[in-house]
Amino acid sequence: MSVIEELIRKDDAGTLSFGNYQLDAKTKKSDFHYEGASYKIKTFKEITKLEKNGALVYESVPGSTVTGFRGNSEVVEFDVEAPGDISFTLEMEPSTEYKLVVDGVSAGRIQTNVGGKLNASLSLNEGSKSGIKIVKC
Repeated sequence: MSVIEELIRKDDAGTLSFGNYQLDAKTKKSDFHYEGASYKIKTFKEITKLEKNGALVYESVPGSTVTGFRGNSEVVEFDVEAPGDISFTLEMEPSTEYKLVVDGVSAGRIQTNVGGKLNASLSLNEGSKSGIKIVKC
């Protein structure tokens, strides 16, 4: 997997790919239209943040590259690559329990807070990716 040079794109499979953790300076792209929504990406080595119509979709610290991102209120799936360990946040349903699956293996259950934020951490090695799936319980 590699970084997304154009910062955000629609893939042939209809999914989104975004982020470039190799950038030294914060770089943004606004008004990316996908499935009737407007997306904004901010990305560089310290953070990657994706917003949809002004609301958080995904955020990682440090920055990351996400490919094959797709989801709804029941399930979110994507592959992620970063220079090392990351923490990520997704906007999901408030006060709801989700199952986290990493590379096909259950990594436990996570409860979102009252604002709907789901927070998780991953151990990653630069140049390799992990497949993430989050399923509503």
